[in-house]
Amino acid sequence: MRIVIFICLIIFSAISMGAQNKYNKLTPEEERVILKKGTEIPFTGIYNNFKQKGTFICKQCNAPLYQSKDKFDSHCGWPSFDDEIKGAVKKVPDADGMRTEIICNNCNGHLGHVFYGEGFTNKNVRHCVNSISLQFTPTNTKEINKTDSTEIKKP
Repeated sequence: MRIVIFICLIIFSAISMGAQNKYNKLTPEEERVILKKGTEIPFTGIYNNFKQKGTFICKQCNAPLYQSKDKFDSHCGWPSFDDEIKGAVKKVPDADGMRTEIICNNCNGHLGHVFYGEGFTNKNVRHCVNSISLQFTPTNTKEINKTDSTEIKKP
């Protein structure tokens, strides 16, 4: 019986390790924001003033989150969206009880916070997202190399 339990534990561990490996490797700063619910310094993120057409995906799991058509200038220091791809973003009460956190519905990675009633757009909602939580996939495939975060110049 002990052997059966031991084998089951080994199989469970192997499956768990495989599940962990399905995510992209994160830098320490990405881990601080995405896994530990941190915030990047305002006006420093590569997507704050970014204007290309395409899809913003989760940095950790590559799930599509936002379309560029829903991005707008809120001048808050972080990328802002007034809509998400249906079912892509989960809204949960923040630990401080004051705000609503937004997380990737696929991997639970921290994205930022959502705010209502500010009047920036007709939808009256602002997803305030850390650039570091995102990756960009352009509509035009000729732009792919330009979107690698190592090549995009910060403002």
